[in-house]
Amino acid sequence: MTYQITSESVTEGHPDKVCDQISDAILDSYLTLDPHAHVAIECMISPQLLIIAGEVNSTSTVDVEEVARKKLAAIGYTSEAAGMDASTCVILCNINTQSTDIAQGVLRENQQLGAGDQGIMYGYACRETAEYMPLPIQLAHGITKQLTDMRKTGMLPYLQPDGTSQVTVEYHDDGSFKRITDIIVSTQHVADISQETIRQGVIEKVILPILGKNYFDTGIRILVNPTGRFVVGGPQGDVGLTGRKIIVDTYGGVIPHGGGAFSGKDATKLDRSGAYMARYACKNIVAAGLADRCQLSVSYAIGVVEPVSFHLETFGTEKIPIEVIYGTLRSIFDFTPQGIITTLGLRMPIYSHTASYGHFKTGASWENLDKVAILKELRTLLQL
Repeated sequence: MTYQITSESVTEGHPDKVCDQISDAILDSYLTLDPHAHVAIECMISPQLLIIAGEVNSTSTVDVEEVARKKLAAIGYTSEAAGMDASTCVILCNINTQSTDIAQGVLRENQQLGAGDQGIMYGYACRETAEYMPLPIQLAHGITKQLTDMRKTGMLPYLQPDGTSQVTVEYHDDGSFKRITDIIVSTQHVADISQETIRQGVIEKVILPILGKNYFDTGIRILVNPTGRFVVGGPQGDVGLTGRKIIVDTYGGVIPHGGGAFSGKDATKLDRSGAYMARYACKNIVAAGLADRCQLSVSYAIGVVEPVSFHLETFGTEKIPIEVIYGTLRSIFDFTPQGIITTLGLRMPIYSHTASYGHFKTGASWENLDKVAILKELRTLLQL
C-alpha cells in the first residue's frame, strides 16, 4: 500500500507573494530604525493598484510607498505588460497606531512581554531532506526559485514574474520515499513564444537541475502550462493578499496549520515568532537523533506570558521516551514571547528573506542547530 503527498510553491511574482514581500519589506524598514517597533502590515494588490493598511507603533517614520515601489521593481514588475508597473501604479495607504487595548497586553506592568494575540502554532522537522523539511515542499520551492533565477539571469528570457509549481511524491506505507509521480509548473511568459519552447526550457533548465539524479525518473508526468497559455499574470491576472499562502510558507500541508499568517508582523505576534520557535525546537530534536519526525503545537492567550498548551508528537519514531523529550524541550527552549525574541534575535530586520520560497531555509536563526550537542548528550546519558 502506498500513499501520495502533494505540495505547491509560488514564485516571488505571484500576487499573494508580492503582498507578503511588501509587508515584510515595510516591517524590516521600521525595525532598521526602531528595533522595538510594533508592526502589523497587510497589502492587497490588483491591476495597477496597491493598498497598504495596518497598525504601527514606532518612534520612527517610514516612507512605505517608496519601500513598496522598490520591492515591486526588484520583483520584476516594471511595466504593465508584466502585470504591474512599479513607477506608475496607484498606492493607497491607511496605517494607524496599534490599539491601546492590545498594547497593554503585550507590555505587562512587570515589563514582561505578553503574547500579542491568541493563536495555535505548529513546528515540524523530519529526516526526509538535508534541510529537515518534507520532500514535496522542498522540491516545489526549488522549482519556483529556479524559475525566478532563470528569468532574472536571462537564461529563459521569455519568462515573466508570476509562476507556480506543484510536486506529488509517492511513499511506501512505512513512510519511505518511493518516487515522484507528478510535477506541474505554470509560468507567466511573453506572448510571442511557443509553448513547446517554454516546456523544453522549463524541463531542461528548471526541473532537471532541481531533481538531479536522486529524484529524476522517466516515469514522472510533467505538465508545463497545462492551460496552454499564461501571458496575463501577476496582479493583472489575479488579486493578491498578504497571508494567503500560509501552507506554501510552512510545510506544504504535511502537518496541521494554526491558521495565522507570518508576513508583515513583528515578533510580538506569536503567529510568527511562536511558529519559528516551534520549528527551531523540532529541528534540533530531529538533528540530535532523538526522533526521526517531530511535530510540536503550542498555543497562547493574548497578554499572557507563558504558553497555554504544548503537544509533542513523534509519530512512533522517538529513540528515547517521548516524556523525556518533552521535559527536555520545556527546560531547554524558552517559549515565552521575550524568550523567543531573545533566543532567535527577532528584533532585527531579517524578515524580507522569509517572504518567498518558504520561511524555513538556510540563513534564518530558527534553522540553527546550536542545541544539538546538549540534546545528544542527553541521549548518550540515557543509553548508558
